[in-house]
Amino acid sequence: MRELIITADGSHTLYVPEMDEHYHSINGAVQESLLIFIKYGFDTCTANPLNILEIGFGAGLNAFLTAMKSLEGNRRVHYTTVEKYPLPENITDSMNYHTYAGKGTREMFRLIHSSPWNSDVRICNNFTIRKIESDITICIPEGTYDLIYFDAFGPDKQPEMWSEDVFKRIAALTRENGIFVTYSAKGQVKRNLIGCGFNVSLLPGPPGKRQIIRADKKAN
Repeated sequence: MRELIITADGSHTLYVPEMDEHYHSINGAVQESLLIFIKYGFDTCTANPLNILEIGFGAGLNAFLTAMKSLEGNRRVHYTTVEKYPLPENITDSMNYHTYAGKGTREMFRLIHSSPWNSDVRICNNFTIRKIESDITICIPEGTYDLIYFDAFGPDKQPEMWSEDVFKRIAALTRENGIFVTYSAKGQVKRNLIGCGFNVSLLPGPPGKRQIIRADKKAN
């Protein structure tokens, strides 16, 4: 069961009662994603073309904001995202993220969600998405990546997603000097990343969160 919630910045998120967990911050879903994944991730990664791996497609907010960002320049983005539990169309059609991105973007958001799984789909000129319906604890996506968006449910809700074993899988897929961003700044998350070859920095978080993690893959 998923409940649609209005967050502090007016954008939607989803609440999962059985986990007592939200997909994005109740203090502002869009502003959280813009800061953590776009400002600290996309804007600081200079690779072109840019290969992104997202863990936790969820409501598609990060993918949508990244697609919109790709329209601002000439960088080609290939976006691979892993999600175990895709949302039904009646839920995604109710979400209001397009109202933060300008006229005509509702169809782009719908296309991101309606595109077939496990196939490359071109959403706009510079943005291609591949959605993988699976679990990162058992799935190893093909390719290597410049930027990792790690947006699974929290370590206290899904500890297996934040384990050193999972981070080792991700480290093996991350190019030298590649960037890893996530909303969690828990000590164990930091230690697991360091143990897998990342240099970890703590950066100021969005409203309601003091710090977040941005990590860089060490060069061999």
